[in-house]
Amino acid sequence: MRLLIKIIYVFILSFLMIESFAQQAVLKGRVYDALSNKGLPFVNVVVSGSTLGTVTNEDGNFQLSGLNPGFIRIEASFIGYKKKISPEIELSNSKSAFIEIELEKTNQQIDEIKVRASLFRKTEESPLSLKNIGISEIENSPGANRDISKVIQSFPGVQSTPSFRNDIIIRGGGPSESRFFLDGIEVPNINHFATQGASGGPVGIINADLLREVNYYSGAFPANRGNALSGVLEFFQVDGNNEKLRFQTSVGASEVTGTLDGPLGEKTTFIFSARRSYLQFLFDLFELPFLPTFNDFQFKVRTRLDSKNELTFVGLGAIDDFALNLNIENPDDQQKSILASIPKNEQWTYTVGAVYKHFRENSFQTFVLSRNHLNNSAIKYLDNDDSSEANKTLDYVSEEIESRLRFENTTRLSDFKLNFGANLDFAKYKNSTEQRRFYEQEIIDLDFDTELDVLKWGVFGHVSHNFLEDRLSLSFGLRMDANNYSSSMQDMFEQISPRLSASYLLTDKWSLNFNTGRYYQMPTYTALGFKKNDVLVNKSNNLKYIQSDHLIGGIEYRPKNNVVLSLEGFLKEYSNYPFSVEDSISLANLGADFGVVGNEEVVSISEGRAYGLEFQTRISSANKFNFNLSYTLVRSEFEDKNGNMTASSWDSKHLLVLTTTKKLKRDWRLGARWRFVGGLPYTPYDLNRSSIIEAWNFNNGPYLDNKRLNTERFDAFHQLDLRVDKTYYLNKITAKFYIDIQNFYNFENQEQDIIVREEDGNGNFLTTANGTQYVLKQVENTSGNILPTIGIILEF
Repeated sequence: MRLLIKIIYVFILSFLMIESFAQQAVLKGRVYDALSNKGLPFVNVVVSGSTLGTVTNEDGNFQLSGLNPGFIRIEASFIGYKKKISPEIELSNSKSAFIEIELEKTNQQIDEIKVRASLFRKTEESPLSLKNIGISEIENSPGANRDISKVIQSFPGVQSTPSFRNDIIIRGGGPSESRFFLDGIEVPNINHFATQGASGGPVGIINADLLREVNYYSGAFPANRGNALSGVLEFFQVDGNNEKLRFQTSVGASEVTGTLDGPLGEKTTFIFSARRSYLQFLFDLFELPFLPTFNDFQFKVRTRLDSKNELTFVGLGAIDDFALNLNIENPDDQQKSILASIPKNEQWTYTVGAVYKHFRENSFQTFVLSRNHLNNSAIKYLDNDDSSEANKTLDYVSEEIESRLRFENTTRLSDFKLNFGANLDFAKYKNSTEQRRFYEQEIIDLDFDTELDVLKWGVFGHVSHNFLEDRLSLSFGLRMDANNYSSSMQDMFEQISPRLSASYLLTDKWSLNFNTGRYYQMPTYTALGFKKNDVLVNKSNNLKYIQSDHLIGGIEYRPKNNVVLSLEGFLKEYSNYPFSVEDSISLANLGADFGVVGNEEVVSISEGRAYGLEFQTRISSANKFNFNLSYTLVRSEFEDKNGNMTASSWDSKHLLVLTTTKKLKRDWRLGARWRFVGGLPYTPYDLNRSSIIEAWNFNNGPYLDNKRLNTERFDAFHQLDLRVDKTYYLNKITAKFYIDIQNFYNFENQEQDIIVREEDGNGNFLTTANGTQYVLKQVENTSGNILPTIGIILEF
């Protein structure tokens, strides 16, 4: 072991003494028509922010040599087409890079006001509430450790939490309200150890090595993106190297990664990555009460069959194991609380799919076929004593299997841009639950097996057109969805989802933007498949689609192509949200903890609202300086059991994040992120109910007093994260090293107190009330430590 450490130490020092080579990077690319896929000849191609450039040949191909390594963007301009600034791409001396740039036709005349090309793209369908995230922001974001679920927490409307979880909470909506797409294929969850029925988990599945850029929508969703209420994230992956085989390896904050890419013949490229965590060793070393292990894989294979047809295969999967560390000697109160409450959990998931595109003269058709599968199991014994089945308090096994087919046609008819299509999904849900639950009025014994088939279908369309010499852009979309689960959800005309967007160009720098729409989301499979007395009780309760009506308006100022300032106001009104019959709370308040959301009786009666303002200043110069300042004023409220509006679990009021990175000489880069999150509401414990021995034993811990739902509020949370990167662009290898320090000034965050059972000197639990109640102890609970991590990335 010592010899290995010495070898690594010498290896790192050898790189520290080598200077980077410069101006040896090569970029190859292709510029083509967005609809027909035809290569465009004689297009002007320039490195953004410089005078280095060339023109494309008759096939639309180009090559730039002698470039400085690092992150760059390309500007492409051609008569009759909108000027375009490409996504970021990283150049290195060790391999040539390749980029494809699509251009859209325009009818804009020479004497008209020109829409200037910008790094921060927007579309006719989504002129606001859409953010593009480049690869340099993902790679170098302080405090994120290249995890996209943490990177987006720097953007307006996204709430971060002081815990280590990656819950996607957008504009006051719950963590179950977002949808994710990987190269156009829907991926149900993007986090390891995911909360079934929500979106969160502690670590992201998606490997940043494969990402090209990300589109983050907090509203104004396109009609082809359904089943979302608060957010849509589109992840776009790089293609494999088309010249020769390449390998990359990295050691990050929690995992070891290997990535391989290269050609598979003249027309096909591939890229594949696999990761393995080592968190279980670190957690055991520091005597943490749980031992997580995760593995994941990700791949993309793209084949250009000919100039009119291409086929892409995509895959993403994870295998997770969450064990308890029962070997801790003399655990403290916090360790005891965690060990007593958390079950042993095993989970695996995958998504595989194919995207086929056929191009015509003024249109292209897209066929998407995919399958995803989640297997989630949890088992818990009272005080972790598995010597007797009588001690078992939870035995849960569940599967969600979906097969999806989607067709889209994108075309341009005269001056109209049109997208329409349909989707057909078949889902199979299985649930085997054994559990005893203690409610105020009764004890419920759950012992059921569900095998449920659900057929879902939808149609959608979106049409866009520019008016007033391209000053005014209008876009109208319509979507309808239905499924065969219940009579209330079978008629798609009951789920008509219209949306309207408008953008008016005041000058070439100022614009006014607007969107309104109605969106629907199907309740979770956990709710659909819940049984009581061997009956699908939520089907009998006539469960409905959740509805959310959005109204968004904003103003935007773009003084330069790499600078944007925006101000947006938003209002979201919810109806038909599932409401827990036994706990008397809206499920909108749940999802930011481990476990399962929705595996209970619910009714579609809850209403709520979220509203606020967002401000953002963003400056992006990929190879020099990035600056992102965002502030969100947000209120989030849902009805309690008496029908009164009360603060939801996501009512943070204030979100302020400042993120910046600066490139220095010799490829050093410094970064910092400071975030402030207003104190979140929380529900106090019901100590009387919790002390009842039978109640505690069923729940493996205390109960919340939902009569006082979210009546208390934590103190505000703030944290400073710092990061230092150093890159060596050598002839045969690119070597990257980084140090990331989270919570630099060691802020201690207030959390809900820990409740444990008092013990006597022999370790026996103290009781009272003639042996029917435990004696409980309330322990102050804070979190927050300086967390330094070191990362190494080697590209061969």
